[in-house]
Order: sequence, then structure tokens, then C-alpha cells
Amino acid sequence: MHIHILGICGTFMGGLAVIARQLGYEVSGSDQNVYPPMSTQLEQQGIQLIEGYRAENLDCKPDLVIIGNALSRGNAEVEAVLNQGLNYVSGPQWLAEHVLHDKWVLGVAGTHGKTTTTSMLSWILEHQGFNPGFLIGGIPLNFGISARLGKSGFFVIEADEYDSAFFDKRSKFVHYRPRTAILNNLEYDHADIFPDLAAIKTQFHHLVRTIPGEGLIISPECDENINEVLAMGCWTPVAKTSIDADTQWNAKLLKADGSQFSVLFEYNQQGIVDWPLTGEHNVYNALSAIVAAQHVGIMPKDAITALGQFKNVKRRMEVIAKLNGVTIYDDFAHHPTAIEATLDGLRKQVGQERIIAIVEPRSNTMRMGVHTETLAKSLSHADLAIIYQPQYLDWDLSKLKNYADNIDICQSLDEIIAKLKLEARSGGHFVLMSNGSFGGIYQRLQEVLN
Repeated sequence: MHIHILGICGTFMGGLAVIARQLGYEVSGSDQNVYPPMSTQLEQQGIQLIEGYRAENLDCKPDLVIIGNALSRGNAEVEAVLNQGLNYVSGPQWLAEHVLHDKWVLGVAGTHGKTTTTSMLSWILEHQGFNPGFLIGGIPLNFGISARLGKSGFFVIEADEYDSAFFDKRSKFVHYRPRTAILNNLEYDHADIFPDLAAIKTQFHHLVRTIPGEGLIISPECDENINEVLAMGCWTPVAKTSIDADTQWNAKLLKADGSQFSVLFEYNQQGIVDWPLTGEHNVYNALSAIVAAQHVGIMPKDAITALGQFKNVKRRMEVIAKLNGVTIYDDFAHHPTAIEATLDGLRKQVGQERIIAIVEPRSNTMRMGVHTETLAKSLSHADLAIIYQPQYLDWDLSKLKNYADNIDICQSLDEIIAKLKLEARSGGHFVLMSNGSFGGIYQRLQEVLN
């Protein structure tokens, strides 16, 4: 069987392609942007890649076309699929029908922390010999690949609330039907497809409706939006988590930056997590992963041992260089809350050392200017925040200065690099925050500072 995938170089579709290949299918795909690391990962799996969308890409007459949610009507290859009457399906539906239907699915949903928590949970299961399948929206360093079929009845998946395809506007996670579900948090995001927070809550409740009564939902006690979703109706046991509070599962911080904490279940200590990650958000991520692992039979003490060997995910506060007194980080920032949590964790780790945040507002929500005030305030832990204003941005970033006095706006990458070259004389921590390639600034900055 030959499967052709449109949008194959996206993190989700690329992972799906790897799994399809491991199932023994012939796999090809096309995308507008074909470049490493995804192109390298796919080619190593023997998958043919075609750059650009054209009707002739379908001359091979594939048995099935899987269409990514980034494509819409008017795309030349989409139109060819419809005109030729080819069999097509969304990625989430294909995954549900061909991979997840007979698995114990552990799904990780939420506005923030999905990739990191999914990676943690996958690693805990791997460490304990479960050999799980997984599909993650990033590359966990413990595995070096974003997806695999696995050799067991367990599958861990990043459960995204984004829509499934141009012909299926349900959230992806509605297809997955998890038995164990982590609901990390819930805020307004994806302003390009959701008109308001209520619309996202509705999709989350659709997910809750699919979780069996013998399953488990894991969520933080303090997230009011998640609590409101569960109040709409819940037929599944819920395990609540907290930090330094009074819930069944609680983390007690032993270091303010979150790099060391004890795990308590019903006030009884299960062990101490001691790891290189920082931030209370990662403490919550870890606690949720420990609870989910227990649901499939892994003792908390064993999960804690595994987390001590967790290496995080590429582009999640990844140290990419240390040059002449400057530490450079790559962070996949997509939302003000994630930015604030990341910088808060770093501040608690480094104390009074200088922090400079360099932000490309590239996510659809930030490009639309939805979070102007919250974006400005999310940068309060940085001594200086440099924001990139590219030509395509839909709003004037100078509005950010109405809410914070540590912000500089730059119109070009050359201007940013020149400013950072001067700032480097005082040393410190440079955090590059973008969910894209940021115009190749990572390598250019290293060359200048070296």
C-alpha cells in the first residue's frame, strides 16, 4: 500500500510518516518547506520527499492521501486529490484507525507543556521496559526521534487541540480516545481558529467525553479553566496535582527553581526528583507524568528514578553554546504564559545574573496581537527583552512598551545581532525564543560572539 502525505515535514505529519513506514507501507510526501532536521529524519526512513505542492506529485496514484491541517482548499495538490477522486483522510483519523485502535493510549493535552510531558512519560515507560510507541511534537533527546510504533500495547501521544484538517474542524485529540489523559492547563490560544476561550473549552470537553469510566484524568488543582471543563460533565476518576499545597498528589519544592523536589502521594513521600530542568511548569509536567505512569503500573519511585535521567526535548531551554561568558539557549516559545514560566525558572536558577530574552512572535496567536499586554508582562524576569518586528507582522510591537520598560523593538536580525554583540560584553544568559527558525539567528549569533 502506498501512502502519500501532504504537509509531511510538519512535526505531527512527519512523525506519522515514520510510523506508517514502520508499519511496512510505502510512504512519500510533499511539503512547501523541505529542510533538516525533519527532512533528514524522513529520508533516513526511506521516505521520498517532494518539495512544493503540484498536481503531478500524485501521478504515482497513491492508495491513500493523508492531508495535514496546514493545507486548505485552493492548494494545487489538494485540488488534484479532490478532482481525481483519490481516497483521503486526516492525519489524526488515520492514526486512530490504524495505530491507536487497539492500544492503551496515554494522551497529553493542554496549552503548554504537551511536548515536554509527553517526552517525560514516554521515557518513564521506556526506562521501565514498556517499549511504548509515541508521537511527539518535538525530538526528545532520550530517543533522538519524534515518533515510533513501539513494541507494546502502550502508545503515548501529544494530544493537540488544533483542528484535524480543512474538512474536519474537530480538535485532533478527539480522535485519540485516551485511557489515561493528562490535561496540563488551558488558556486562550490558536486565535486563527478559535474565536474565544469558550470554544476551546468545548473541544476539551469533547475530549473528556471520550475517556472511559475506568480510565484516569490528571489535572492541576489550580487551573480554573480545566476545572470548568470538568464541571461540564465528567465520567472518569480525576487525580489532582499541586505544588506545596493540599492535594492527593503534591510536589514539595526543595529548590526554588524546581530543579529538586519531593513527590508526595496522600502525604507520603515517594521520592525526590533531582534533575537539570527548572521552573514550576516542569514540576507540574513531571508530577503529571508520574501519576500517568502509575496508572499503567509503574511505581512512583521508579518513575522518579527515570526522571533523574531525563534529557528534555530539543529547543526546550536547550543550551546551544557557551561563549566568552554568555550562555545561549534555544527555547520553543509560543505563548506569553510559557515565556513567563521559562524565564521565571531561569531567574530562580541564576539569581542576579543578566538575562536577555530575544523573542520572535511567530505563533499565529502572537502574530495577531491577541496577547499584547500579557506578552509584555511575561518578560518581566528579563533584564532586557529584544522583540523582533518582521515585515509580515499584523500589529505594531511598539505597543508593548506601554506595559513594560525593559523592551527594545528591532526591525531586522542584523540589528538584533549588533545589539547582542554589545550586550555580550557584560556576559549573562541569552534566551532565543521562537517556534520557528528565527531567520537562522542561532548560528549567526554564535559566529559573532565567538
